[in-house]
Amino acid sequence: MGPTRRYRYRVDRARSTLSRHWSLDPSIAFLNHGSFGACPRPVLEAQQRWRDRLEAEPVLFLDRELEGLLAEAREAVGAFVGADPDDLVFVPNATTGVDTVLGSLRFAPGDELLTTDHEYNAALNAIRAAAERDGARVVIAPIPFPIRDAHEAVEAVLGRVTSRTRLAVISHVTSPTALVLPVAELVAELDRRGIDTLVDGAHAPGMIPLDLRALGAAYFTGNGHKWPCGPKGSGFLHVRRDRQEAIRPLVVSHGRNSARTDRSRFRLEFDWTGTTDPSAHLALPAAIRFLGSLLPGGWVELMASNRALALRGRDLLCAALDIEPPAPDSMIGSIVSVPLPLGTESVAIEPGAERDPLQVELFDRHRIEVPIMTWPVPAALEPGRPPEARLLRISAQVYNDESEYERLAKVLGQPSGGASGTAAAAE
Repeated sequence: MGPTRRYRYRVDRARSTLSRHWSLDPSIAFLNHGSFGACPRPVLEAQQRWRDRLEAEPVLFLDRELEGLLAEAREAVGAFVGADPDDLVFVPNATTGVDTVLGSLRFAPGDELLTTDHEYNAALNAIRAAAERDGARVVIAPIPFPIRDAHEAVEAVLGRVTSRTRLAVISHVTSPTALVLPVAELVAELDRRGIDTLVDGAHAPGMIPLDLRALGAAYFTGNGHKWPCGPKGSGFLHVRRDRQEAIRPLVVSHGRNSARTDRSRFRLEFDWTGTTDPSAHLALPAAIRFLGSLLPGGWVELMASNRALALRGRDLLCAALDIEPPAPDSMIGSIVSVPLPLGTESVAIEPGAERDPLQVELFDRHRIEVPIMTWPVPAALEPGRPPEARLLRISAQVYNDESEYERLAKVLGQPSGGASGTAAAAE
């Protein structure tokens, strides 16, 4: 993960010169890296080289070379996240990882699946589907937002544990509220109570240092396409060795009845689930190397720099909106959510898609790409419970510049009030 020394530096506009490595539209203040990431050109070029090699001789590549190449890629990813490579499998994304675990486990009627109201909507849907399948019950622990300290999150989760709790699904970094939750403490406390934890680590790799061996969670899934800036489709699932026997891929293929004894059943079943394009996973080590080369201090400095920029952006927005920061600095990584006034309905942009009017206006009139959402997300709401907050979330990646957050803050702080639902007239 790079050197362990701490770096002191200032956030300045010179940092944005690194944006030359990305294909992002220079006319747009792209402050939404957290949704789908953005892959730099050198990494896309590395992925294309893998595709070219595959297509030069598909049978040689897929049938005889791929197994060893995936093992090499897992070595690099394992070193990056602090995991034994044999405990990692590649999946398209963290949502697939969550579904894989929930699809493999079985629960008894009345068992409880514990999560929080800060969880990702898709993960909550998967939890509810697993509960409905087996007659189990979903228990949602409400964590306050704004929040004063991490202990509030620990108390909220542990306060909902009962004798029927069988699995907890906890985000390492929450998607809507952008909080770094104290997962190490939660995993340890839940384990003492005999409860396994599935950590939804979609945002964690590349945002915060990881040591999955030390964490000890039964299950952890993360994305390569977000903060490591890998290609889309480069997620992974980590399963603790004593839990691997029960976990099966969503697609059953040849590994299920393989007679091989040189590899675990876990490896045999996940490494081949049919003909796919493996280039995203094979290019992930190139992404880890490239992002780690952009600043003198490697990944340690990169993560610290992104966090400092996110905190500076938060302070600018809070000043423009005349509000206090909704969470302590210790719970912030490279994304930050700030509350806006409720009361604005989303608007239909195209069939099946809705966006907050302010989000639309910020993009259409001010060329600022930033998400605005209600919290809790729909799948977290029990019948009759309305959303509690309307949130604007910013991201900070090394291609961003402080002036982009100043631009957003200026719009939000104008008298006609972006914060109240419509942005001010374009300058």
